[in-house]
Amino acid sequence: MKHKHLKRLIAAASAAAMLAGCIAPGLSASAAEDNGMVRSFLTGKLVPESVGRQRAISVMLNNIYDALPQSGIGNASIVYEAPVEGGITRLMGIFEDYQDVERIGSVRSSREYYVIFAREFDSFYLHYGQAWYALPLLRDGGTYNISGLSGENDAGRGEEEYVYYRGDDFPAPHNVFTNYEMVQAGIDFLNYPREYSDWYLEQGGHYHFAADDAPVTLENGQDAGRVEVGYDYNNAYFTYDASTGKYLRFQFGDPQIDLTTGKQLSYDNIILQYCDWRNQVDSDTYLDIDVVTSGNGKFITKGKAIDVTWSKDGGSWEDQFAPGNFTPTRYYDESGNEITLNQGKTWVCIVLNTESDKVQISAE
Repeated sequence: MKHKHLKRLIAAASAAAMLAGCIAPGLSASAAEDNGMVRSFLTGKLVPESVGRQRAISVMLNNIYDALPQSGIGNASIVYEAPVEGGITRLMGIFEDYQDVERIGSVRSSREYYVIFAREFDSFYLHYGQAWYALPLLRDGGTYNISGLSGENDAGRGEEEYVYYRGDDFPAPHNVFTNYEMVQAGIDFLNYPREYSDWYLEQGGHYHFAADDAPVTLENGQDAGRVEVGYDYNNAYFTYDASTGKYLRFQFGDPQIDLTTGKQLSYDNIILQYCDWRNQVDSDTYLDIDVVTSGNGKFITKGKAIDVTWSKDGGSWEDQFAPGNFTPTRYYDESGNEITLNQGKTWVCIVLNTESDKVQISAE
């Protein structure tokens, strides 16, 4: 997209956003943006243009007990968590500000629904291996795939030699990591563009964020001081810290921390997305989670929770393979209005709809 055309889009979107009381990330004109700062597509906050307009990375992260704590996860602006086989959950962190992170990982294998999430953010997708049924999406031209096992499963390109390494402080297979320099080497090797696609810039990113002076309060929502997600394996939950306005993350009975900083993970927004699912048709243990059609869920922020519905523009599963169709999942309140997130980090929990009755939201 040419610079002058982008400026016109910025001005028009900014005017509309001010009327609506929210900002579309990246499209809010301001004096700060004229000085090299832009609105992050991932957090809605002002960030240097060198951070906010370079294509983000989505990294598959191990989340079993023997692989904890993860490294670098605290720098992920958005984290997706979803069940995989055996009742465990796996994470996908979406990073834009990771230039100074010592290492990110451990990196694990892909599942099909995570590829869809990564495409929604026009991001590079990093993984070390994959379930067989994810290969069609990984090989599709619309996926910026950076695989750790490409020599075996993805046309023999060999980017694993550039991007991933094995550490010596965790046992295999929980010891695969990467870092900023290695990711950049892999991008160069694959000749991927670092700038976001025109379609992503034109829609202003994925989420809609509150304006600086208009935080979302969900005044009529349910009190949500504690959010138990209902995952049996890790017993994940969040508690609200009113002094910071953020939710603290716990699992396995302890605070979840980033190994590189020792700090507990915290988030400004939580989305629970209830999804239909089935086992794969050949009766193996992989889950086929429908993150395309529609469903219900919860939006939680600032100590309150509301019911939401979700749907994905573009509709059918087949449409997800259409060139240029990387449409985001949209979340709507009970009045049919698309939700506005508070600026900051977001954690999205994918919950099997047959397990949604295990979700517990309470005042304390």
